[in-house]
Amino acid sequence: MQKISSGTSSAIREIFKADKALLGMIHCPSFPGSPRYRNASIDTIYDACMRDADALIGGGLDGLVIENHGDIPFSKPEDMGHETAAFMSVVTDRIKTATGVPLGINVLANAPIPALAIALAGGASFIRVNQWANAYVANEGFMEGRAGEALRYRSLLRAEHIKVFADSHVKHGAHAITADRTIPEQTRDLAFFDADVVIATGQRTGNAATIEEIDEVRSATDLPLMVGSGVTKDNIGEILARTNGVIVASSLKEGGVWWNPVDPERVKAFMDAARPALGRD
Repeated sequence: MQKISSGTSSAIREIFKADKALLGMIHCPSFPGSPRYRNASIDTIYDACMRDADALIGGGLDGLVIENHGDIPFSKPEDMGHETAAFMSVVTDRIKTATGVPLGINVLANAPIPALAIALAGGASFIRVNQWANAYVANEGFMEGRAGEALRYRSLLRAEHIKVFADSHVKHGAHAITADRTIPEQTRDLAFFDADVVIATGQRTGNAATIEEIDEVRSATDLPLMVGSGVTKDNIGEILARTNGVIVASSLKEGGVWWNPVDPERVKAFMDAARPALGRD
């Protein structure tokens, strides 16, 4: 099976100075303008993000992905208010200043244009995009890949140093539109459209990608591969043996629930399980 590679050096090594990276999630609380916002002070929102960042990086993770997960139900990119980018830029800047670690930005739902603006303003190294190429039916409705407009916007900003981490066969949706094309074929499309890292996911937040799906994605590209859902202390060794890293979220939260604060004891247990697979002391 032919693999497609961007021909560039590994974005994981370039960003994290290592061949594998462990990334934690900052699930930002609801921002003003979103349906679940209930008049919390802005400082309270920022403090919650900083608390989780401190717990994750203090526990030994290599970097963070900042996401507006509290803004449920998510808007499509064309319906998103400017306030989302404004608040996320401040969060990103504060976390970058406090931790100094590499950061990524994911703006839900599937909004790489504001994500690039936030990343540039806040000093992030990459963006995550759930649908970079092709299309699918998401919770928000029909969702198209936005690689063409996003890369043109990145060029306009002179921000080519900001990398693109793109999901393959993304969670929270139906792929009937592209059901005549295999997961490896869709993965190759990500590299063809200049993604820098591929992410394998499960069916929904907290649901693990199967080893079979990870291997399918791995077979299709020489780009770095990460797993972005359902990673736990119990499966991290098996996943790291096949990939260049993970994005871990729910399993590090109190009670294993994504909207709860990060639990430092869960972070410690996760890192204890991950270190042997990383070859770290």
